[in-house]
Amino acid sequence: MKRTLLILLLICVPVIMMAQSNKRIKELELKRSDLQKQIAETEELLKTTNKNVGSQLNGLNALTGQIAERRRYIDNINADLIAVDSELVYIDRQLDTLNIGLEEKKRRYEASLKYLYKNHSIQEKLMFIFSAESLSQTYNRLRYVREYATYQRLQGNEIIRKQEQISLKQAELDSVRTEKIHLLAERAQEKRKLEVQEQQAQQVIKDLRSRQKGLQDEISKKKREANQLNNQIDKLIAIEIENARKRAEEEARKEAEARKKAEAEAKAKAVDSKTASAPASVKPATPVAKPATTAKSEVYSMSKADRELSSDFAANRGKLPMPITSSYIIVSHYGQYNVAGLRNVTLDNKGIDIQGKPGAQARAIFNGKVAAVFQLNGLFNVLVRHGSYISVYCNLAKSDVKQGDDVRTKQVLGTVYSDSSDNNRTVLHFQLRKEKDKLNPEAWLNK
Repeated sequence: MKRTLLILLLICVPVIMMAQSNKRIKELELKRSDLQKQIAETEELLKTTNKNVGSQLNGLNALTGQIAERRRYIDNINADLIAVDSELVYIDRQLDTLNIGLEEKKRRYEASLKYLYKNHSIQEKLMFIFSAESLSQTYNRLRYVREYATYQRLQGNEIIRKQEQISLKQAELDSVRTEKIHLLAERAQEKRKLEVQEQQAQQVIKDLRSRQKGLQDEISKKKREANQLNNQIDKLIAIEIENARKRAEEEARKEAEARKKAEAEAKAKAVDSKTASAPASVKPATPVAKPATTAKSEVYSMSKADRELSSDFAANRGKLPMPITSSYIIVSHYGQYNVAGLRNVTLDNKGIDIQGKPGAQARAIFNGKVAAVFQLNGLFNVLVRHGSYISVYCNLAKSDVKQGDDVRTKQVLGTVYSDSSDNNRTVLHFQLRKEKDKLNPEAWLNK
């Protein structure tokens, strides 16, 4: 029984290991396929027809975002190559172990054949059995002869199975090597595309350098528009924080009143109980009033529901969906940074800019309530509160929600505006705050 289990284990383990290896390769391929599809779809977003400074600067942002995506894809290929190399080493070691095991089994089988050759006749076996000195010894020798024959047969079967295992492992090794060759070719192709895009970016930078004054005017215009938008967002967030504080204080006040009422009722019941049980001639003792203590006033900033929602939101850091429905490129990142290659061009983004396809829609990144909807320069902007966190969706052609609406994760909030004067460029400006603190959205989104 034990021998049978051992044989089954020897058969199953290599098959399982091959399945695991193939599964890992498929997972790597699937992950790369998603990235490759994303890059292919966003390449269409790089097309531009206008040659004015604003359009060129926007085009440069899109091109820079695409270059970043392609570099990330190449980095992913490099990581996959490391994983494949590791898998190759592991399979090679397994193959060596299998070959060593096969040689050992062949050696044992050869020894058993030589033994049988020397003791091959029926007469010799019978003489060995019946020359026993006792009936018990005769039985043991008969059992030995039978088991040795079974052992020899199993040894032959194990050699065949071991050879099959080696064939499977060799096929697995060849499959992984093929995957490596494919990865190397894909990396070389992506590097060539990256070089072309970098050259295109350098050409746009060269054109913009020659129009430095127009460039500075465009940057100043963008800064004014951004400041106007951010000031309005800051005001609305301050109002929302104050409203949340009032809700929390009202909740705390009601809870305190409920506690006081419950305590008063409990004391009244206790006094009534003592009065009923005391002798008629004895007056109940007047309760001694405890000196009043001044409790420190608590500061309430969030209600219980807001605290729970904040906790759920924070637990999903890095897993929140992208706030746009189409394929996308992040064309402007969070924070202050210089545009590579352009002198005195500094951008300061309070969120991120996500370029999508015309018709793309903004969607909620988490459950929440619409805190505000406002228009600026003819475009809609939506603020959604998730407890102490607030997500902001700007540059919408229309809004599908209104203040006070409850929204669910991935619910459409509105359609992102497409600029017909700039080849229908469609960009969602997205911000994330924790009350007044500005957060980097990229750290929270599952890109």
